[in-house]
Amino acid sequence: MQHHVFNNPITTSADSGLDIATFAMGCFWGAEKLFWQQPGVVMTSVGYAGSDYKDPTYEQVCSGFTGHAEAVQIIYDPELISYKELLKLFWENHDPTQGMRQGNDIGTQYRSVIFTHSQRQNEQAQSSMDEYQKQLSSNGYSTITTEIEPMMDYYLAEEYHQQYLSKNPGGYCGHGGTGVCFINN
Repeated sequence: MQHHVFNNPITTSADSGLDIATFAMGCFWGAEKLFWQQPGVVMTSVGYAGSDYKDPTYEQVCSGFTGHAEAVQIIYDPELISYKELLKLFWENHDPTQGMRQGNDIGTQYRSVIFTHSQRQNEQAQSSMDEYQKQLSSNGYSTITTEIEPMMDYYLAEEYHQQYLSKNPGGYCGHGGTGVCFINN
């Protein structure tokens, strides 16, 4: 598969000097667009993560049968954009207090998850969640329902989902966030 924005073959492995981040934050189309626009991001893809079920299809994921979340995987240059900056984008661009939904999108596939690729990412994700919870609470929001779990299997979504909003500029996005800024001390 060719990446519609970066014009390179889609990959899910990082070359030397690059790193990987994986997030689920509702519909993966808008999430992917958010990240491919960031300087320092060299590859994005959408897929399914968060379940032991092997080789799921979009229809299976949407049925709730597999337990996967719609996820976006980001390969980035940590010299140009940090994991903390990616976490800031994650927190600010969806509502992490909604449980198994984002807005009108309802189901397990729309839950909020940070899939960590290392102990350091896990620590940074936990710390950022604690920090953002303070901001949300002071703005009247309830408890964050975001899961933080180690990345296991990631299955690329079907080709028509990859860079969907680049191929279909007027397509559905569904991302908005709470309007609460993430403040990094």
